[in-house]
Amino acid sequence: MSEVSEADLRQRLVPLETYRGYVDGDAFVSDWLTVDQAMIDTFADATHDHQFIHVDPARAKAEGPFGGTVAHGFLSLSLLSTLAYRAMPFVEGATIGVNYGFERVRFVSPVRSGARVRGCFRLKGLNERAVTIQSTWETTVEVEGAAKPALTAEWITVSMIQPA
Repeated sequence: MSEVSEADLRQRLVPLETYRGYVDGDAFVSDWLTVDQAMIDTFADATHDHQFIHVDPARAKAEGPFGGTVAHGFLSLSLLSTLAYRAMPFVEGATIGVNYGFERVRFVSPVRSGARVRGCFRLKGLNERAVTIQSTWETTVEVEGAAKPALTAEWITVSMIQPA
């Protein structure tokens, strides 16, 4: 995926009133991202999870259930940040956005090395407070050409805003 341009980010910067209108609307969809063996290996090094189904292509093909190496489920989950950054709208006046947590994370199907994934994000709920906006997103990571997604989750984010 290419870098996100300032113009693209500005285009997705919307007033709070517009953002409110996204609840139960259409999904925001990212570009495709290739999950290659180098990415999987780097994640394995960072997490110290070197199980053969992730990092040993020959053994994974011979002994594993997926016909080759697959991404860690937590790698697929961690990609939500970059996929969302390239798809979701931002509220004007927000100074920072943070993860609050997840509900019902499910790893539905494997992401094989070399597969392409993309994120789909539908705003399902909004909780406005004096200096924060808590957004609840119905989230799916799709695998190109696969019948089932890699994962589904309800993702909760919080944006800090300037008080009115």
